Amino acid sequence: MTSIKKSLLAVSLVAVLSAATTALVLPAATAQSGATPQADTSNTVSSTPQAPLVSGLPDFTRLVEQVGPAVVSIESTVGPRQSQRGQQLPDDEQIPEIFRRMLPGFPFPGQPGVPDNAPRGVSMGTGFLISSDGYLLTNHHVVEGADEVKVRLSDRREFTAKVVGSDAESDVAVLKIDATGLPMLRMGDAATVKPGQWAVAIGSPFGFEQSVTAGIVSAVQRSNQYANQRYVPFIQTDVPINRGNSGGPLLNVAGEVIGINSQIFSNSGGYMGVSFAIPIDIASNVAEQIKKTGSVQRGQVGVIVEPITREAVEGFGLPDTRGALVNSVQPGSPAEKAGIEPGDVIRAVDGTAINTSSDLPPLIGNKAPGTRVKLSVLRDGRTREFDVTLSQLDEQLAGATPSRGAQDRAAPSSPQAANALGITGRDLEPAQRRQYGLPDGEGVLIAGVGRGAAASAGIAPGDVVLRVGRTPVESAAALERALQGVKPGDTVMLLIRGRGGVTQYRAVAVPSDAR
Repeated sequence: MTSIKKSLLAVSLVAVLSAATTALVLPAATAQSGATPQADTSNTVSSTPQAPLVSGLPDFTRLVEQVGPAVVSIESTVGPRQSQRGQQLPDDEQIPEIFRRMLPGFPFPGQPGVPDNAPRGVSMGTGFLISSDGYLLTNHHVVEGADEVKVRLSDRREFTAKVVGSDAESDVAVLKIDATGLPMLRMGDAATVKPGQWAVAIGSPFGFEQSVTAGIVSAVQRSNQYANQRYVPFIQTDVPINRGNSGGPLLNVAGEVIGINSQIFSNSGGYMGVSFAIPIDIASNVAEQIKKTGSVQRGQVGVIVEPITREAVEGFGLPDTRGALVNSVQPGSPAEKAGIEPGDVIRAVDGTAINTSSDLPPLIGNKAPGTRVKLSVLRDGRTREFDVTLSQLDEQLAGATPSRGAQDRAAPSSPQAANALGITGRDLEPAQRRQYGLPDGEGVLIAGVGRGAAASAGIAPGDVVLRVGRTPVESAAALERALQGVKPGDTVMLLIRGRGGVTQYRAVAVPSDAR
């Protein structure tokens, strides 16, 4: 697993009991610590309540008394896993680093000295009841792969739960226990949550059940680039959350659920002031679909987008960095049928502003296939409206990248380029088009970049130019024509399919003193 920026980890909050936890309990300190003992002149406890020394701060006592009984502890047992004949189990290098860091010394199947059918441990999390007849919500990662799930209520009753269904993309799971007349939590409106508001969590960190912590909302609509949950606009808080809090409720001061605690950012494995919760409206939508159909369907437009950089603002002549820059449109997708093109900037969906590219997937993915949406698109300095009917999300297609192959073959030497970027293009051969996943009449292979501006932008031989700005190029001659007008001091946007199979716009700035 590659190193994570600034040593931050997106930590799933499951407490794994196989990993030992050591607690150090210190004696309570008093104001008289280290002083000469004095006679106690006030041993009698006053029967008259005294006025609080601190006022104006929230007291969550009534909230906890009312909602606490609906919060449950969850214990998931992940039993032995027999390897199939001929199946290769992961070695130590293939085990995600996040688990090796969180669980040092944990015996993973397939490692030397660990039998294939060794027990895989027990994990603990939290959940909360959403109906009086035993439905409850928790995180997908709390029950993922579990052979048995036990639910313990606040009154100490235990039940074996049925996993009705779960969704990895949103990290939401629906469980059912065989009981009636149960307390349940009210759902709040996540759309009204704002930074600065109080928030309360109840859960079982490290197995300490019914633990209450509080803090404030730090941000909303937060994307988590490390979590691979692009359809979740997280609520970020500073509420103390630790492993074992996973799946527990995040509450507002009215005792309503506004989110499901899911992750923390940490370089130690423990709480460091940055916690993330799944908005309850997202979770409720997922839960309803799971209860009705057992699965979750999401809408898709059929575009791949990227953030807008300052260089892109200059290269495309945009007013600012707001929006999602389209770099690819899937053939036959709703976007292609509606007329969306690479180089377009999606600025709003049904009037809801798109400030960054990460805002788009949750807005589209949490709508049902067949939903009609209006996209506000900035193209050539003008805003245009497109009506798009969403299709069902195809994860395999959405995450597909072209095969490598010809990208890694060294390009033959080429004459020096005449354009200001230093790029020499070459027509793609039919076999190369197949290897890059390109149709006829699309793309030009870069044969050389010299020491010009393109090389400085990280473009290299073996990359393929698909567009110059918004203009598609299909041959080396077309590429040269598109670059003829570039002058020193200009910034040009090139849509590049890289040697690693990723398509994105690259800003190439030509130095003002270039010749």
